[in-house]
Amino acid sequence: MSDERPQKPLPEEQLSRETASRETASPERATSLEKAPSVSGPGASVPPVPPVLPGQPVAAPALRASDADRERVVERLRDAVAEGRLDMEEFQERLEAAYASRTYAELEPLTRDLPAVGGVPAGAAAAVAGPGQEQAAWPERIGGAGTSSTAVAVMSGFQRKGQWTVPARFNAVAFWGGGDLDLREANFSQREVVITCIAVMGGIQITVPPGVEVDVRGIGVMGAFDQRGNPGPLQPGAPRVVVTGFAMWGGVEIRVKPLKSDREKKPRRRKEL
Repeated sequence: MSDERPQKPLPEEQLSRETASRETASPERATSLEKAPSVSGPGASVPPVPPVLPGQPVAAPALRASDADRERVVERLRDAVAEGRLDMEEFQERLEAAYASRTYAELEPLTRDLPAVGGVPAGAAAAVAGPGQEQAAWPERIGGAGTSSTAVAVMSGFQRKGQWTVPARFNAVAFWGGGDLDLREANFSQREVVITCIAVMGGIQITVPPGVEVDVRGIGVMGAFDQRGNPGPLQPGAPRVVVTGFAMWGGVEIRVKPLKSDREKKPRRRKEL
């Protein structure tokens, strides 16, 4: 019995044998092997995403944002700071990100956790705008220079009504007199206006249309700042009216009242005979 054992093939010999076996394989099998995708790990490799060709529709988040889009986001961030929803550090971070954004996809996360203007979510605000609210074409009514910034009544009265432009800050003084500020047909120089009222042994009445946000901050000493009427659901884009000041032996009254033309649009019930 011989002690000689078969020798293992050298690596070069094994490689040459494997090469020869591949060359003798059928052409169909070789072609299938060439077309098979490469596998790396548990799953096959993901093919590259084809580029967007000219004329091909682009998803909305990938659209380029304009300067107006960025300014709208910045304005909403400023409102959030005033409402106490963001601190200054968060505001600065989002402000820088807003101006650096190039697409809608980059702008959208900056206001995702913020409600729409007035604290109403955007979807709900659009849903509450009924057919009787045509007067609230607010984007067309906001902007421009104020008509007047001061009204004074000393043992007399003043009145602002009809089509006039409310400035960013308006001062009203009534001493032994009265004043009437009607904002239902007015334009607004800015989306937020501040009306400062000083009423001493006198009264000032401010009338706003439904859907406008009113913030009353005045102080009364033997007097009062009184808001009457339900503003109803806030309308998208409606201005914000801040009423502040001081009343002594007098009062400031804020009323929510639609225009007469709007009341006439509502159907009247006929009396049964």
